[in-house]
Amino acid sequence: MTTDQAGSSPAAPSAPLSVAFCPCPPLLLPAVEGRATPETTALRRACAEAVEALLATGPEAVVVVGPGGTGRYGPGDAGDLRGVGVDLEVPFAGGVRPGGRRTPLALTVGAWLLDEAGWSGLRLGVGPGDLDEALAGLPGGVGVLALGDGSARRSVKAPGYLDDAAEPFDAAVAAALAAGDAAGLAALDAAEGERLLAAGVPVWRAVGRALAGRPVVAELRLDEAPFGVGYLVASWSADRTAP
Repeated sequence: MTTDQAGSSPAAPSAPLSVAFCPCPPLLLPAVEGRATPETTALRRACAEAVEALLATGPEAVVVVGPGGTGRYGPGDAGDLRGVGVDLEVPFAGGVRPGGRRTPLALTVGAWLLDEAGWSGLRLGVGPGDLDEALAGLPGGVGVLALGDGSARRSVKAPGYLDDAAEPFDAAVAAALAAGDAAGLAALDAAEGERLLAAGVPVWRAVGRALAGRPVVAELRLDEAPFGVGYLVASWSADRTAP
């Protein structure tokens, strides 16, 4: 092993940990939306740019993390959109095998986003509670596609009707995403997030814990609530070897 002039071991090579934060409404898929609207066109474009930025860091694997799942999802697993009235099956990674696991809706949308970006490398799907273990088992540079919506109580026409606390809650999330504030994400109030129907909170908390203590380069790409649901898109980049 070579050493530097002071006799110490050389620093470990940098391994990027990049994150694309995207919401996961089924209407991201054109087959679900049907006729495109300006709001969904902008959302789809922001998500595509976030995923492209993640892949541009050259990850050896992409971990897709979203609400609603437990354990791991991989080759042979698949999800479908029949629950939203569209007879469409989306393989999670490669072909579908008999007896494969059914992916939660968030991971189904995530698989579609990666397919649209042309990612054919290793991908692993997990729920928020399994993110740390998944990352620990992957060497080198890793990308995380973190999926989750903000509050679904942003307007009177929202799925959960209007709650005056919803907009400030989402604004705090947006501020943490814009600042690369991992501690801020990790400290989000899980109970309040559940009350406000902010499905992304467990995912954001998990990503915040995973990047705790690391300097983060951050960009907030979109912060809107066109259908009474908070949609946040952001890009983070950090160094896995940093403490």
